[in-house]
Amino acid sequence: MITLEQAKELRRGDVLHDDTATNADGSCARWRVNGMVKTWKTRPNEVRVPLKHGLYGPHGYLDEGNLNEFHLASECKEDG
Repeated sequence: MITLEQAKELRRGDVLHDDTATNADGSCARWRVNGMVKTWKTRPNEVRVPLKHGLYGPHGYLDEGNLNEFHLASECKEDG
């Protein structure tokens, strides 16, 4: 699970793993940050991170509502 503070520190090109979806080989689905993280001064508990899955795959957003569905690639328990 990603914390709000970790989400605010993400940068373009960082890789996240999806806990709810898997690839064909059973590994975690990988999403890449493809834009700037949006934060608000008046709403410090909110964040919006644009994500991309694959070359032609879907786009989406990481926000405070789905932080528990992703984890950092460095914290993945499936890696060797």
